[in-house]
Amino acid sequence: MRTTLDLPDPLYRRLKLQAAKEGKTLRELVIRYLEEGLGREGLPRPRSLPRVPEAGRRIPVRTHEELWALLEEEGGPAGP
Repeated sequence: MRTTLDLPDPLYRRLKLQAAKEGKTLRELVIRYLEEGLGREGLPRPRSLPRVPEAGRRIPVRTHEELWALLEEEGGPAGP
């Protein structure tokens, strides 16, 4: 089936770059990502990080999304 997607330019460029790196077509890459995403539908979501009382904090306050992003970055930050 054929469909049209309106993607933000930066996302489109990232997809094209990734497809080129893998030697795949944009179509192949999008299909794979969609199948992977749909396959995760039934999986449990990651647990929330524990809340630390204000008095026990020694690092800057960050949201869960910021902390997960730091954990997923290659190499991650070395620390404060």
